[in-house]
Amino acid sequence: MNMPHQPVLYKEIIHALQPKSPGRYIDGTIGAGGHARGVLEACAPDGCLLGFDLDPQALALARETLAPYGKRVTLVQASYDSLIEVMRGIGWDSADGILLDLGLSSMQLDTPERGFSIQHEALLDMRFNPDAGLTAAQLVNTASEAELANMFFRYGEEPRAKRIAKMIIEARPLTTTTQLAEIAKRVYPSHSRIHPATRIFQALRIAVNNELAVVENALPKAVSALHPGGRLAVISFHSLEDRIVKDFFRSASQDQINPPYEQIYEVERKAILKVINRKPITPSEEEIKANPRARSAKLRVAEKLPE
Repeated sequence: MNMPHQPVLYKEIIHALQPKSPGRYIDGTIGAGGHARGVLEACAPDGCLLGFDLDPQALALARETLAPYGKRVTLVQASYDSLIEVMRGIGWDSADGILLDLGLSSMQLDTPERGFSIQHEALLDMRFNPDAGLTAAQLVNTASEAELANMFFRYGEEPRAKRIAKMIIEARPLTTTTQLAEIAKRVYPSHSRIHPATRIFQALRIAVNNELAVVENALPKAVSALHPGGRLAVISFHSLEDRIVKDFFRSASQDQINPPYEQIYEVERKAILKVINRKPITPSEEEIKANPRARSAKLRVAEKLPE
């Protein structure tokens, strides 16, 4: 089977997780199964992998890709935020390595009817799970002007968020990707370096899927799920995600012990993580040339310390 795209930072992920038999590994966003296949190859013959994805299209591809590994693979349609419950359900008490590949996949972007792409006309959807939750169109057409402006500024870091929000209110109802993109194009000159709608599409997608809250909730759960010495590898694609991961790793890698006669921390604890790479690992020039969408990827890796 031909893979829809080469997994980002593939070699770096295998090196970071150091899979071995008979380890247990979790891929929080299985996608088409590219990273998972590499992990399963490396942890042969007895290593196992638990894969998550909200997207049924991704799971179908992953099942095909990973079929040769048989019972060594368990795939579930769920958010990686539920990894503790799912692990317990299949009888795992811990994992030796966890990969969280955050955000949008190339496969979703390249499926026009999913409504993620600025380049193709489609209904505004943007849901990772197309069978659950509000669509982007519902959100755009029901949110107040202030709510839209805040969403675009907070999740898209859009400097003209208020103006775009006002224009959306005046143009509603909006139902397609091109209608929304046209509003952004009216705000920005045609010579802008990136497509004028890029930031508002990002913001809408994050809001529709509650992405940042899911990451914040999942990181401590992932650490809790790791066996001491196990590793957590996280790939992010924009600064908002990366900041959450960076801050969590920094906090979890420091002792939180109150000094005498002071109460700085509500709960005291020793460091629970060792950060493996102080600076994020980024794709090589060769990888970016082969896959331009990889250029914004950042990989951070941490190892769980003994308790």
